[in-house]
Amino acid sequence: MFQLGKTIVSEDIIEKDFVCNLSACKGACCIDGEAGAPLEASEIQKLQEVYPIVKSYLRDEGITAIEKQGVYIKTPNAEFETPLIDGADCAYVIFDEKGTAMCAIEEAYNQGEIDWKKPISCHLYPIRVQDYTEFSAVNYHKWGICDDACTLGKELQVPVYKFVKEALIRKFGEDWYLELEKVAANLKK
Repeated sequence: MFQLGKTIVSEDIIEKDFVCNLSACKGACCIDGEAGAPLEASEIQKLQEVYPIVKSYLRDEGITAIEKQGVYIKTPNAEFETPLIDGADCAYVIFDEKGTAMCAIEEAYNQGEIDWKKPISCHLYPIRVQDYTEFSAVNYHKWGICDDACTLGKELQVPVYKFVKEALIRKFGEDWYLELEKVAANLKK
């Protein structure tokens, strides 16, 4: 672990390799698990704003889940998440012609209809950020469904922090990322 500003960062994000391999996993992270995607409080309003546009991309099951539960849910721990369809798929999941799970929010973004890519927790994955009063913990999340992503990352020699560069800059800023690169270079020596 090392400190960068107000973050405590796991060296795993530098030492582990990762590149999403959607052809192998078919987007399982969006349809497996026990909870929706974590949402920051600041993302709630954005989700409410984009929903009318994103709705046109959604499956009927997603629309039903969202209209029943809301565009987000609040957990018993007072955290926010995306709602699920029958306790499984994220309500914002759609599928391409090959059956690969995709994000309807990101699809609307890619089509230029909205200016918000997707929840930062999704964009950062496999990094998870836990906010505390004085600092944020930045950790690598190992999940068996991503074994193919680890294999591909190792083959291509792409460390986690490089794979999620855009998301890390979105979350912490360009200066923070430049400092992270310096730490990574020093650790590789």
